[in-house]
Amino acid sequence: MNAKKMIAAALAAAMLAAAALPAGALPAPYLTPDTTVAQMRANEGIAGSGFDTWDRGSLFPEQPWQYGDWTLRRYIGQTVDDAVAGMNLIIDNYNRGVQVTYPLYTDEEIAADPTRKGVELYYFPGDKPNGKYALVLSGNMFERTARTKEACGAVSQLHEMGYTSFVLNYRIGHEISKNANYNDLVRAVQFITEHAEMFGVRPEDYALVGFSAGAHLCGMFGTDRMGYKNYGLPKPGALLLAYPIVNYMYGKPGFLYVYDGAEPGDDLAPGDYYYNIELNAEVTPDFPPTFHWFGRNDRTLGMIFPPLQGPALDRALEQCGVEHKMVVYGRAPHGSGTGTGTDAAGWLYDAVDFWEEVTSGPKLKKGN
Repeated sequence: MNAKKMIAAALAAAMLAAAALPAGALPAPYLTPDTTVAQMRANEGIAGSGFDTWDRGSLFPEQPWQYGDWTLRRYIGQTVDDAVAGMNLIIDNYNRGVQVTYPLYTDEEIAADPTRKGVELYYFPGDKPNGKYALVLSGNMFERTARTKEACGAVSQLHEMGYTSFVLNYRIGHEISKNANYNDLVRAVQFITEHAEMFGVRPEDYALVGFSAGAHLCGMFGTDRMGYKNYGLPKPGALLLAYPIVNYMYGKPGFLYVYDGAEPGDDLAPGDYYYNIELNAEVTPDFPPTFHWFGRNDRTLGMIFPPLQGPALDRALEQCGVEHKMVVYGRAPHGSGTGTGTDAAGWLYDAVDFWEEVTSGPKLKKGN
């Protein structure tokens, strides 16, 4: 696009945004990497849209005085440009009058379980009418999520490729007893499926994009044991998984005692709790096509026995004849998100190519 066309397009977008605002109101300003965390949270487009930027903590919530004067560059790290682009999509949608936030539970359901109150779906419309959509789940580390870093970065790239995407704000920390986090994923797919026409997407061939613990939840959704078949939902077109946790290994007793209230002497393998699900053991020939990757210098996976993580999942996919691709990068630590600044840069574009091939193009050979 030449300079004149770019300027004309920008002016047209600005006029459209202004037309969506109340008379006399100014559009919310866009963010930059040098915007502070406090300024981001005070931005009318972020606050008004309902997008939750409080990534750190539920049992020990992040306090307003923490990080406020940090720039987004410092707060997010080397993927800041991708994450800022994703948050600017939120602001742009807000300025255009597009609803961003959709609560996933009714008032009655929240009254029965108050932890459901913050479970929300964030909508990022693309430019492909009736096209495939992607649902993004960021990772979390007990009491911390990576929604602004990983999820916003991913939707910025998915939007660039023309896809409609959603980010799920699911329960973490002390709120995850009895598989609450996984139940939120199921509810999200149900909600999108039921409202596909409203969102301008088709309910089939969608992708689940997951990071770390979020990738584990996405993998569970592909299983016969606990997945989409049990809820009468369409099969995912592909799972696109970044540094997935495949086996929680030594963490299982901790989750059981801390979050599910086990007592000494209780069975340490009580059944279908999400942290007991070892994805490689649950793969069947009908498992969704899967693209997954990790870095050799991933210290988080390194602490929970790497051979039982990505490599074990890949062997299971191969043995069951599931279309799949595993990529191992030399330098891509846990939490790399879109991979900018690491060897994993561009991984999501490759993963989307895989998604397109397995849903609309010639079938891949096993392991390609």
